Amino acid sequence: MKHLALIILTALLVIACKNNANQNVQDNTKTQDSINVSLEGTWELVGFYNYINNKVSDSFNPSTGYRQVKMYTSTKVMWSKNVPTDSTEWFGYGYYNINGDTLTEVLDYGSKMMKKIINERKEFKYELDLKENTFSQIEVDDEGNRIYSENYKRIE
Repeated sequence: MKHLALIILTALLVIACKNNANQNVQDNTKTQDSINVSLEGTWELVGFYNYINNKVSDSFNPSTGYRQVKMYTSTKVMWSKNVPTDSTEWFGYGYYNINGDTLTEVLDYGSKMMKKIINERKEFKYELDLKENTFSQIEVDDEGNRIYSENYKRIE
């Protein structure tokens, strides 16, 4: 009888330890997933914020028909926008880097209108607020004060 009780107790202990180990693996996976948030993918602009004293002063959505999409691979960025009220084409292509909460995009080429901007400024630095399915690229002035942001949602 003591022998049977010892076997049952040992079996319960093994089952409890196995369930606890599985729970730890699942908890660790969730932690890893939250740490590995990535900019890689396709994103669509959903709105803008203006800032005063580093606080959002107002927000607004793109106008009807306006569409801006950004695509990031492990090193490259490409974006395009469609403004129905403007016949000007807008797109750019280059590479990007993330260092802490700073997103730097360096454009190699772009549409005719964008080439004019690239000739004056190739590098664009933003404060980056990145979450799993949203991100904001925040323009800051020379003193580090927030000016405005473009806010995106992941579409792929």
